[in-house]
Amino acid sequence: MKGSFKLGKVAGIGIFIHWTFCLLILFIIFINYKAGQNTVQIIWSVAFILCIFVTVLLHELGHALAAKNYNIVTKDITLLPIGGLARLERIPEKSLEELIVALAGPLVNITLAFITGFFITIPDTSEKLMAELANGVNAHNFLLNFFLVNFWLAVFNLIPAFPMDGGRVLRALLSFKLQRHVATRISARIGQIVALVFILLGFFTSPFLIFIGIFVIIGAQIEADYTESKFILKGFKVHDVLMKDYQKIDANEKVKKAVELLLDSQNKNFLITENDIAVGTLNRDQIIMALSKKGDDEFIYNIMDRNLIFLDSNSLLENVFELIQQNKSTLILVMENNKLAGTLDIENLMEFILINEVKINKAHDEN
Repeated sequence: MKGSFKLGKVAGIGIFIHWTFCLLILFIIFINYKAGQNTVQIIWSVAFILCIFVTVLLHELGHALAAKNYNIVTKDITLLPIGGLARLERIPEKSLEELIVALAGPLVNITLAFITGFFITIPDTSEKLMAELANGVNAHNFLLNFFLVNFWLAVFNLIPAFPMDGGRVLRALLSFKLQRHVATRISARIGQIVALVFILLGFFTSPFLIFIGIFVIIGAQIEADYTESKFILKGFKVHDVLMKDYQKIDANEKVKKAVELLLDSQNKNFLITENDIAVGTLNRDQIIMALSKKGDDEFIYNIMDRNLIFLDSNSLLENVFELIQQNKSTLILVMENNKLAGTLDIENLMEFILINEVKINKAHDEN
């Protein structure tokens, strides 16, 4: 993720922290200072936030290590002011595997809360609890706050709404009886109903609930669309959708040539060749950027993307869908018998999905 700095590795997984995390620390210091807290109390507050983010890291590592048992690689974990993000190479699609991986994170929080519970005395009334927490984090209530945060992190993450762990738990449970895309659709709708409740409550309590509700609605829809697309692609191979008619530009041409081709056709991605051999790709955004920064006399070989991505024409589309999405601005080369058979880009793939979705719906209506 852009703007992130590497802290190190744990179990071979790169750990990153986003620069905006520093803003959170400064914000904590500022609000404590404005509230009249002394230096010692401010230090305790900052230490508590740091401990919470260690907890978030452990939560994400729980997912990562559970996924590792199923040979799923975690690319990295990034700590953000709103939480953590573990980028798995793929989401487990077997019901039991997804259930275990999804539960692993909240289980870490439950375990931490359970262990902390041995070292604290929980007030027996809500009034006593609120009085205990009223003066902010300090040496006396540090562990109590830590216990409560882990408890609520576990509960919050198990809310049955994508993209939270509870949404994946619900889908995994439904997938034992239903097809995955149907289970995803049901889980997404349940999550969006929960999100609407959050938004309504947010108007009367905390604006933060409105933010969470919007986040869940968008996340649920993205997950539903993604899973539906993979279902539509099931059984199709890359050669079913490759483009045999694609635009090439010689690497020794200048940007003005790329601009001419961009304006003269619907093409947004171009294959760059040298002596009729593929050496790079170029997209519309790269052309516009080069035009604005270097002018139209710049050579193509200075601005092209040299990182070529290859797919075998017999690869299943559902298996490479995520790779294509991750490189949605790049033209992908399709190989057959070690020869270039054609190209593929995200726009062509999405048109293929749209056409097949119409066919499926029409066949369903006729039946």
